[in-house]
Amino acid sequence: MKKNYFNLGMILALLLGGILGFFDLPFVVSLADVISKLFINMLKLISLPMIFLAIVSTLSRMTSLSEAGVLLRRILTYTVATTLIAATIGMILFLIIQPVNLGEAVGVAVPRQGNYLSFLMKIIPENPVQPFLENNVLGMAFLAAIFSIAILKLPKEQNHLLRDLFGALFSALLKVTSALIFLMPLGIFAFTIQFVQSIKGNAAQLQQLMLYGLCVIGANLIQGLIILPLMVKLRGGSPMRTARAMFPALTMAFFTKSSNATLPLALECAKNRLGVSDKTASFSLPLCSIINMNGCAAFILITLFFVCGSQGIVFSPLQMIPWIFLASFAAIGNAGVPMGCFFLTTAFLIGMGVPVELMGIILPLYSLFDMVETALNVWSDSCITAVVDKDLKTPATASLVEAN
Repeated sequence: MKKNYFNLGMILALLLGGILGFFDLPFVVSLADVISKLFINMLKLISLPMIFLAIVSTLSRMTSLSEAGVLLRRILTYTVATTLIAATIGMILFLIIQPVNLGEAVGVAVPRQGNYLSFLMKIIPENPVQPFLENNVLGMAFLAAIFSIAILKLPKEQNHLLRDLFGALFSALLKVTSALIFLMPLGIFAFTIQFVQSIKGNAAQLQQLMLYGLCVIGANLIQGLIILPLMVKLRGGSPMRTARAMFPALTMAFFTKSSNATLPLALECAKNRLGVSDKTASFSLPLCSIINMNGCAAFILITLFFVCGSQGIVFSPLQMIPWIFLASFAAIGNAGVPMGCFFLTTAFLIGMGVPVELMGIILPLYSLFDMVETALNVWSDSCITAVVDKDLKTPATASLVEAN
């Protein structure tokens, strides 16, 4: 009954926010800005500690490094495979639709965040506090991983002490997220108003980039509606049941545009609505929120070809193939935060010496792309988690884990 009320509240929030968003009511817009800002701040506040505690509490509960290895190998296999497929779909759609240069690029300033190599250098931080201060997800995950391995190597009494401590801290943080989830319809209401206002203010750019947008959105829809459900079905799961259970998290991902910020709700849905085991959900979803970026891979590939094409740089189909792997592994290393794919694509173009002024035209449209991509990423995280959990519950895999 509570689930039905929650879903009803989400639908009403979407409808009311969509209606009010069409009217230029200063008070309503200002109220939406305040609510959304507070929501984002709260989500950012708990997202990094959530990932850190989830990884440490889960890995430290493993009976051995071999058990963790079995789980990790399966997650990485599905992650790499789905990301490569997403990038390949993006390339095929680009070749079919063939978006051309839609006019001279407008000189709009594009925010820059350095190059991709400088981002990778932050995987190993200089001190344990730095990843949390800089919102460095990969650095934080690295700390969590090595700390968890160290705990597994401790004597039994010390191992159990730290395992219980981090498990209790993780449970306490989940209690905090329960209150935030209760207020989720209010946040969705504010995000919907902002979304409609953004679309109204940039209608000309949306029309100008229609073909390019068709490639990006189409690649995400094919991946989300065909490839991922097919993967779940082939592994003996139910795509519809998975989608219904994860619907609140997918809706939140769409409007917050952050895989990391959606993590608390995704964990709640996976464990309490989908029935995924606590061990699998607490390890798979945090890890996938860091490395599983299906939507980002397609966006990087399509946008790079589109911007290069507008500058007269044309790739043959054979030359495009290596970019499937480059875009995929760049997406895997991308942090699950808003605008992450945009900055990463810009860094690629800068590194290639391609003018990036056209990225300034794409920037307003990226708000919609980011919503769809993030929802796809969380949907992919959910499908992989559901499939891995089902795999681990099969007798053959269970025997392998026990043997290790």
